[in-house]
Amino acid sequence: MSDVRTPPNNGVDPGLPVMTWERFWQLVEVLGGEAGTETCEDLEEACTRLTEVLSREPIEQIIGFGERLAEALYRLDQAAFGTLPVLGIQLSDGSPLPQSDDGFLYARAAAVAAGRQAYESVFGHPERFARFTARGCEQLLYVHEEAFEHATGTEWDRLTRYDYESCANKDDWPELRD
Repeated sequence: MSDVRTPPNNGVDPGLPVMTWERFWQLVEVLGGEAGTETCEDLEEACTRLTEVLSREPIEQIIGFGERLAEALYRLDQAAFGTLPVLGIQLSDGSPLPQSDDGFLYARAAAVAAGRQAYESVFGHPERFARFTARGCEQLLYVHEEAFEHATGTEWDRLTRYDYESCANKDDWPELRD
């Protein structure tokens, strides 16, 4: 794993449940590995399967999955990845299409959905992240929330320790530091 400094807690419960990285990646394997742009429907079905599997876990593990997912996405929130253009798409003037904030978030989710090996391979190698810029896995962002709702009958209303929105990792976006 890439060394990432822990952000300020911002009022999040310091006693949050923990899921091991090993268990997190085992659950991500339910998705079936890297998805291409042509397999979005399969990815939706895979996220539904993962939601079903996760909803059978203890509540603490569902919350722990949400925490690990947020942390994995936060670690990928780096200028080196976010400033890459969208692979294979150009503007009308021929210049590369930059990623939007949402597109970058969904690309990071696609890198997580591709599995541990694909995820870990991009650190220190932004060119390896480029393939994810043309893919997205927005559905992964909601798996733990839907599993929580299914298991408890109540809506997910928690903050995670890590903010995974694009450009939240100020340490890896030097130009955004205060």
